[in-house]
Amino acid sequence: MSIRVEFGSSEDVDSCINKEEGTEMLKRKAYARLLEWKKSSRGRSALMIEGARRVGKTTLVKQFALDQYESHVYIDFNRPQQKVKEIFEEYGNDEKMLLSMLSVHFGVPFSPRNTLIIFDEVQNYPMARSYLKYFVEDGRYDFIATGSLLSIKRNVKDIILPSEVDSLELNPLDFEEFLEAIGNVPLKNLLMGHLQSLTPLPSTVHSKAMKHFREYMVIGGMPKVVQKYIDSLDFMEVDHEKRRILKLYRDDIIRYADGHEGRVTAIFDEIPAQLSQAEKKFTLASLEKNARMRDYEEAFFWLFDAKIINPCYNSKDPNVGLGLNLDRIALKCYMADTGLLVTHAFADRDSPERNLYQSILFDKLGVNEGMIVENMISQIFHAAGRKLFFYSRHDRDNRANTMEIDFLIVRDDGLKPKITPVEVKSGKRYSTVSLDKFKRKFGSRVKEEIVLHPGNISKEGNRIKLPLYLAPWL
Repeated sequence: MSIRVEFGSSEDVDSCINKEEGTEMLKRKAYARLLEWKKSSRGRSALMIEGARRVGKTTLVKQFALDQYESHVYIDFNRPQQKVKEIFEEYGNDEKMLLSMLSVHFGVPFSPRNTLIIFDEVQNYPMARSYLKYFVEDGRYDFIATGSLLSIKRNVKDIILPSEVDSLELNPLDFEEFLEAIGNVPLKNLLMGHLQSLTPLPSTVHSKAMKHFREYMVIGGMPKVVQKYIDSLDFMEVDHEKRRILKLYRDDIIRYADGHEGRVTAIFDEIPAQLSQAEKKFTLASLEKNARMRDYEEAFFWLFDAKIINPCYNSKDPNVGLGLNLDRIALKCYMADTGLLVTHAFADRDSPERNLYQSILFDKLGVNEGMIVENMISQIFHAAGRKLFFYSRHDRDNRANTMEIDFLIVRDDGLKPKITPVEVKSGKRYSTVSLDKFKRKFGSRVKEEIVLHPGNISKEGNRIKLPLYLAPWL
C-alpha cells in the first residue's frame, strides 16, 4: 500500500486523496519512460519532468508513485508550508538529517528503494532543486521533480544545478494517446499498417480517421480538456476548460515574467494573427515600430521555457544538420497545444458559437483553417521529439529561388539520412510550386517529398501524399 502525503494546507489533504483515488488517469506514453528510469537509475539519478502548466505532470507522477512504491511524499512548492521550508533551510547541509526530518514531519516511513519523494513545481523553490545532487548521493530513495520556467534567470540564480538529473518533457496528449482516450486503439493499428504499405485506406476508414483528427485539432491534448470532452461531449464545456488554462497562462506571465510582462503578453496575444498570415514568420514590427529581436529575446525565451509555444527556425542551408544553419531571427511561433490555439484565436468572444467548432469539424471554416492545421502538425512533430525547422527564401532578382517549405525533417533511408521537405495543406485544392523548386535546388539532399493533406494516400515518384492523421508516424 502506498502512503501519500500532500504538502499544502492540511485541511486539503484528505479531500485531495479521496478525489484523486477515484479518478482514472488518461493513459500516457511517458509512464513507460518513468518505469525505464526507475529500473535503470536505481537511485543514481533524479528525474526532472518539464512541461507546460496543466499538461498533466502532477497527475502522472502521483499515479506512478501509487503504483510503483510502498510509500511516497508529495511536496507542492506552489503552496508550501512554512514548516517544510524551515526543514530545508535548517538541515540543507545534512541530507540524511533532512530526509529523516521530512519522514517525521509527514509521518511517512521511508523505505530504501521503495520510497519516492516528489518535488512539484520546483521552480518556485530553486534551492530544493540544488539539493537533488546530495539526495542522489545518499542513494536510498527515488526523487522526481516537476516544473516549468526552469531556465529563466530568477530560477537558476545562486544555485548549483545538479548534473545527476535525467530530463523528460511531458507534452499534451499526442494523437495516438487521444485515440486511446476516446477508445479507438484498433484504428491506430490500421493506420500504421497502411502507412507502411502506402496503400490507400477504404473511404469509410479515411472519413472516420479524419473526423477523429479534426476532433483532436479543436480539443487539443491538455488532459483535463480531453477528459471534459469524454465526459460531456459538449464543445462549450471543452472551450470553457481551455479558457481556464489560457487565463492561468496570463496570470503566470504577470506573476513570473519579471519586467518582461508587457512584451511576453504582446507576443502571446499576437500568435494567432501571425499564424493566420500566408507567411507565418513572426514579424516584430507588428508589436511596435522599429522593434528588434534583441529587445524581445528574453520575452520569447520566457514563452519557450514555459512550454507555451514551440519555436520553428528557418534553416538557411538545408542539410541533415538542420540546426547548424538556422536563423534565430526568422522564426515561427506555434502554440504548444492546438486546441488552446483555437480558443485563443477567438478569445474576443465571451463564448464561442457552437457552429465555430462544427465548421472546423466538418471542414467548413475556410479562412483560418490553414493556421490550425499547420499548428497541429508542428505539435505532432514536437511530440515525436523533432526540433522544428522550415525553409524560406525570397529572391527579388530570381523568382525561381523564392520558396517557402512548411517543415523540414530528417529521415533515414537505411543508407544515410536525408532531408524530407514537408508541405501541409488544409484544403483539397492546392499547388506544390515550392516543393518543385526545392527539389530542383536541393535534389541530391532530398530523400522524398511529403504532402500532408485531407486526402487519401498516393505516391508519385518520390512525392508521397499522406492524410494529415498519419503525421504522427512519419
